[in-house]
Amino acid sequence: MQNQIVAKHKAMKIDFIEIKNFRKLQSCRIDFDREKTLLVGANNSGKTSAMIALRKFFLSPKSIDIRDISIQNWSGIDRIGADWEKRDNPQHNLNDFLPLLDVWLDVPLVKIHHVVHIIPSIDWSGGAIGVRLQFEVSDIDLLKADYLKKRLAAKKIEDEAPDEQKPSIEPKNLVEFLENSLSKYLTLKAYSLDPTQLVTPDNKGRACVQSLSEDALEIEGSPFKSLINIREIPAMRDFSSGSSASLDSDDVKPDRLIRTLSDHVRSYYDKHVEPTDEINGDDIRAFSALQLAEKAFDRRLKTGFSSVFEELTDLGIPGINNPNIVINTKFKSLDGLNHGSAVQYRVYEPEDGQEERYLPESCAGLGYQNLIAMAFLLMRFRQDWIEPKGGSEVDIKIAPLQLVMIEEPEAHLHAQVQQVFIKKAYDILRKHPDLGESSTYSTQLLVSTHSSHVAHEVDFANLRYFRRIPSEAQCHSPTSTIINLSNVFGKDLETMRFVKRYIKATDCDLFFADGAIFVEGQAERILVPHFIRHHFPNLWRRYISLIDLGGNNAPRFKPLIKALGLTSLVITDLDAGMKTQKKDGETRVVTRKAKPKVGCGQVTTNPTLTKWHPALTDIDALLSLKESEHQMHTENEYDLYIAYQKPVTDPTNKDSNIKLIPRTFEDALIYANFDALKDISGSSTTNKISALVRDKLLGDELEAELFEIIDKAEKAAFAIDCLVEIKDGSTLSPPPYIEAGLKWLEEKLEETTLLAMNSGAEGNG
Repeated sequence: MQNQIVAKHKAMKIDFIEIKNFRKLQSCRIDFDREKTLLVGANNSGKTSAMIALRKFFLSPKSIDIRDISIQNWSGIDRIGADWEKRDNPQHNLNDFLPLLDVWLDVPLVKIHHVVHIIPSIDWSGGAIGVRLQFEVSDIDLLKADYLKKRLAAKKIEDEAPDEQKPSIEPKNLVEFLENSLSKYLTLKAYSLDPTQLVTPDNKGRACVQSLSEDALEIEGSPFKSLINIREIPAMRDFSSGSSASLDSDDVKPDRLIRTLSDHVRSYYDKHVEPTDEINGDDIRAFSALQLAEKAFDRRLKTGFSSVFEELTDLGIPGINNPNIVINTKFKSLDGLNHGSAVQYRVYEPEDGQEERYLPESCAGLGYQNLIAMAFLLMRFRQDWIEPKGGSEVDIKIAPLQLVMIEEPEAHLHAQVQQVFIKKAYDILRKHPDLGESSTYSTQLLVSTHSSHVAHEVDFANLRYFRRIPSEAQCHSPTSTIINLSNVFGKDLETMRFVKRYIKATDCDLFFADGAIFVEGQAERILVPHFIRHHFPNLWRRYISLIDLGGNNAPRFKPLIKALGLTSLVITDLDAGMKTQKKDGETRVVTRKAKPKVGCGQVTTNPTLTKWHPALTDIDALLSLKESEHQMHTENEYDLYIAYQKPVTDPTNKDSNIKLIPRTFEDALIYANFDALKDISGSSTTNKISALVRDKLLGDELEAELFEIIDKAEKAAFAIDCLVEIKDGSTLSPPPYIEAGLKWLEEKLEETTLLAMNSGAEGNG
């Protein structure tokens, strides 16, 4: 148990939320970072479900829909309807199947005046405060009566129909009845939770949501009103649609990038630059001299927006070779006093006496417009919160915490600016004299993404990985849990640093993949995708993360792969060695590289094979390992296959029983494509290999010559030559050990997909 009593910081924050019975999120916890939290995971893993859950619980509870209830709860709901029809008392309460959201705040005692209405007891002295938002049936008798009335009418039609034409009339069950009317019967209630009953999620990230006691205190009204200011940018892709939807409405609607950039600028101006209802001197002059008025109003706009454009420079705007953004007045007629403004782009800096040239915003790139528009939205969120307008200034209360949710910013931004945006977004939300490093008001940013560019710019500890859990029974659907990646490596700081730095040095697509392939060199990194494309079409359609570790570092990723539950293939080398004694003042046993041979007492020096799987050292045991023993299934956590070189037939004498044991990927590749390589040319390594193939050396002589070439080879150049010179890609075959590994990965992912489809996971993700 966790007893969170003492606040961790001076500022209030959302510590974590727990979600139950919402779509794929059957029972999970999302830990919130003090500043920014990034939700990552593969397709259909539940990231969007989490954002929608927050939206529906916090902003639009009336939009709750039957599809928001976890699919595996539907059969229980239908049983209640069936019991009503049989006039039996249901065994379960319908409320037990409905979604709930627990919000846990970390609040210092000095902020008690903000949370006095939700503190768990009079003994509270700062720290954890939990509030449950629970959907409940407002009138169960009304729901029962309405359902039975509809079912009676449906059955009447069915019974009166001819036997050979029996129709199926809706609703056939309670779920079908609620499909278009769920929100009519539900209400959202809030309850106070007990911090002493908190339990840590299990090792797969499944939350242990506490049971609500019968005497739980119901909180009247909205528990988070005037406590948390919530703003949202959903993943809408219709920025330039010209929709007239208002962003200034009091209705709880998401802020979308659906208008022109000029509209966003105007909205910001109206609230936070220099709004006035009075007719000023500029207006009077406008009626007599329009151009003079434009210049005067331009000065007014440029002065008001000067600080805004200073913030935009932090985002790299305008950037190299991009036009400068400017604000110019735009009078459509003289029949009104409502100044119009338009975003335009200055093409170049004019010389003395030259006229300035501008282009309309529609001429700029969409990604460029979107970046500026999103920056304006974030500035608006900040200003609307910290400098609210309207009503009596005395009556305005500023919420101590603002939560800003952004769903898939990459839907709006090109890859080049995604990294810039995520680095600067939080800074924009805090760039105000009353914010900054102050603990008076807190800001938390929650972002869901499927972009490795975005994930790359966020600290490892800020990532929350949505892990897909296969269905545990045929009648159940797959679910998702959330893994806090800051906890994955425990106290193994060295391994954690290596993995974090490696991922930062390459990319973060591992967090969005259906499966992972680990390789050890550049040649494998170049050719494995080629093998997949031409020999494994089903695998080619998958989202596979290919990771080149440049050595035997795969075991370092074991804790991460285990936490992610990611199906993984490791392509490694046999690395045969012979133990010998070395004398240097004292006798030591060392392992020297050796040509692989059976029956010579050789050992492997590869830590993947000795420390991860199959956890063997003896070369004879590794070479005789059965195909089924190359794979492992760990406590329903992850599936793994280790592929390494095995004996192959001598390509110069295929009718003999002579077996060659490849030492590296390159010689295994040559043995598998012996005839196809005789005519290729390119790098010095490629030319030597081509000449060797034409010489048709046999057995030991071939192995010895090949070892000399490969040991000093330009391996990447040879791999590229294979791609370029062999015209028909399908004629370049993968070595047998790699073919076996790719076949296993393809079948394993296909099996997972079929399981998900048969359980209906696609409809409730």
